[in-house]
Amino acid sequence: MASQEIETLANALARLPGLGPRSARRAVLWLVKNREQALPALLGALSAVRETLVECDTCGNVDTKNPCGICADPRRDAKALCVVEDVADLWALDRARLFTGRYHVLGGRLSALDGVRPEDLNIAALLSRVEQGGIDEVVLAMNATLEGQTTAHYLAERLEAFPLRITQLAHGLPVGGELDYLDEGTLAQALRARRPVG
Repeated sequence: MASQEIETLANALARLPGLGPRSARRAVLWLVKNREQALPALLGALSAVRETLVECDTCGNVDTKNPCGICADPRRDAKALCVVEDVADLWALDRARLFTGRYHVLGGRLSALDGVRPEDLNIAALLSRVEQGGIDEVVLAMNATLEGQTTAHYLAERLEAFPLRITQLAHGLPVGGELDYLDEGTLAQALRARRPVG
């Protein structure tokens, strides 16, 4: 049996996404074994983040400065704006280094079942950014879920009034995917989004 403090730490880690009780206990054991080097570094990093973490007023990203590093970067294409559901989606897209524009985080997606309405999301700020001008394209990078696609459709309707190009991420067959293992929704989307060869 571990002490109450160690159990409390394991329970706190188990609440993190991607970590269950067993993974959390393994992480605690590793921290205990490497406590001289690992614990001070971890505590310092957590403390620094707690003291400096802010939400970007412009896009909704989470960073240690406001505006965030992406919004403040002059090399970014200010004419292209990618709308995402969450900060995790922004980080995933930016990690790929394929989109050189700026981002806008909605803070969720429309969901009648969960009671999430348009006014619950960061849509007003998005429309305000577009109204200010200077944006030529809005990329709707919603997840390929029913709620994500509903959100994308709603945003496309709201953005129709502006003189800009509205695009959406392609959905369909993943690279390396085998048809036999794909669900019917993915196959249907891939067929609808088919394009000429060559």
